[in-house]
Amino acid sequence: MKNVIICGLGAVGMTYASKLGGKSRGKCNLKILVNEERLERYSKNKPILNGVEQDFNYILPDDNFDADLIIIATKASGLDSAVKMIKNFVSSKTIILSLLNGISSEEVIRSAYPEAKVLKSYFIGHSAVRVGNSVTQDGVGEIVMERDDGLIKFFNDAGVGYAVPDDIDYSMWLKFTMNIFSNQTSAVLNMTFGEMKHNRAFIDFAKKIIAEVRSVAELKGINGLENLEKDALNALSRMCDEGKTSMHQDILAGRKTEVDIFAGEMIKLGRELGVPVPYNQVLYDMVKIKEAANE
Repeated sequence: MKNVIICGLGAVGMTYASKLGGKSRGKCNLKILVNEERLERYSKNKPILNGVEQDFNYILPDDNFDADLIIIATKASGLDSAVKMIKNFVSSKTIILSLLNGISSEEVIRSAYPEAKVLKSYFIGHSAVRVGNSVTQDGVGEIVMERDDGLIKFFNDAGVGYAVPDDIDYSMWLKFTMNIFSNQTSAVLNMTFGEMKHNRAFIDFAKKIIAEVRSVAELKGINGLENLEKDALNALSRMCDEGKTSMHQDILAGRKTEVDIFAGEMIKLGRELGVPVPYNQVLYDMVKIKEAANE
């Protein structure tokens, strides 16, 4: 595994671009996939990670490059564009990792590139702060993914942290649950991780949301759900008190949020499965109100 593409230079994309294009330079041939507009922007104002300007090698969608690994690290709103942009670089030997939030991006990618190996995966770690082209992240985090021995060897050699859970589907729904009860509620209530996890009323509210997610996950055939509440709240307890969720940061910065792949996805699944999801409907409506106020 040698040729690597990263699509998306937000908080997660920047973190792994720095790992693979910085201290691991020589471990792989890393390219950052951009369009003409972003190439011009990054050429004038270099991306910054933890106060240090980053020098990356960029590639355009029409260029030639035989990718062994493609990491998609855009926001959910950028997935469709990313899927189109990687077309020229995908072959039957290509592994694609989608580090997007939510539970459906792999299906979108797999339907577009059935010949590729699309592994279920996500990023979990301390929240990052993004302001313009500058990202601050403390380095705590890992890629959670399906097992692939070649990719494991590559990550070991490159010093990239990862985890291979026994049940990737449960792990993905656990992350999905965390995003639903923490990201959305923090965006509506303007709360940090510390304010959430030390507030008894919030925890009681979170348990109701978790139960709603569990009722949908059960009908989707997800196993291990008897541990969902405990595991989700334990994950919240490990977050740094002063940190803010990505959706909270999006609202504060006046950006569009990912509510459509969180509460929006729950509302869609609830309709399909005949399961009421009133908490997610309220969270969806409240976040949309916040977004409208920023327009």
